[in-house]
Amino acid sequence: MAERPVDLGWLRIFVEVGRCGSLSAAAASLVLTQPAVSYQIRRIEEQIGVALFVRQHRGVALSPEGRRLFEIVEKAVGGVDEVVRSFRAEAERPAVRLRTDYAFSALWLIPRMHRFRLAYPELDIQIVATQRQERGQSDSGDVAVVFGARHEFGPEAVLLLPEKVAPVCSQGFVDKYGPFDDPSRLARATLVHLDTDTPSPWFDWKSYFAELGISRDTYAGRGDLRFNTYSLVVQAAIGEQGLALGWMGLVDQLLAGRMLVTAGPMLEAPDRGYWLLPPKSPGMHAGRLTEWLLTEPAVTSPD
Repeated sequence: MAERPVDLGWLRIFVEVGRCGSLSAAAASLVLTQPAVSYQIRRIEEQIGVALFVRQHRGVALSPEGRRLFEIVEKAVGGVDEVVRSFRAEAERPAVRLRTDYAFSALWLIPRMHRFRLAYPELDIQIVATQRQERGQSDSGDVAVVFGARHEFGPEAVLLLPEKVAPVCSQGFVDKYGPFDDPSRLARATLVHLDTDTPSPWFDWKSYFAELGISRDTYAGRGDLRFNTYSLVVQAAIGEQGLALGWMGLVDQLLAGRMLVTAGPMLEAPDRGYWLLPPKSPGMHAGRLTEWLLTEPAVTSPD
């Protein structure tokens, strides 16, 4: 005949009586009546078949069997309480979400995130990176950093990083195929392209050469590389695969560490770049992230 399982609902009552040494005190702590606590203790003693408490003139004391059980159950109940507290803390922890593209998140934001966490350790940040960014302000409370031109955004948009580009490559590539003191020599080198919609919303090699008045032979592009993600463009340049256009603000750390070097004139588009779009109805946490983003570009190094 199978034994009837013990009802586990008594665990907290048993532990509280053991801690307090009093049925009345345990009842007050648990917001129960003293008869209800007494009934539960009697019921479990009947199920187990041993006395868990010794009744005294004032209060109760654990029996030897009760002491053995108490040492195990108290740890179990304490562990459950700790896990529940962590669940509640995680659920109540404030969070803010930032929408941006892969290049900004990988090359600008992530190297600097430790400073945001130091400033606001109580605030969680969720980074949502995508290549297709909405131009309008968010109704959801999200903060956004989006690349584009001034006319694409409302008056609330703030320019974080104006577009400044220069050809970049590894020093090894310069040693093999350079120098590129004459910008026209850039057009004869292997280039690394970032594929975009036509026309490109930012400087590409075609518009870069056009600004300098340089024409590129149709056959000079033989062996060029193309990627749809800027992080891959940068990695190809670091790997001596060719010349890439480097956006200042994104490749600064790589230039400072000499993983990349500039190899041609810098061009600027003052009305284009990365814009901060605060949400339409910013809360306190979105406001903190917005303020940090506005002041962080003034810091020259991400370290």
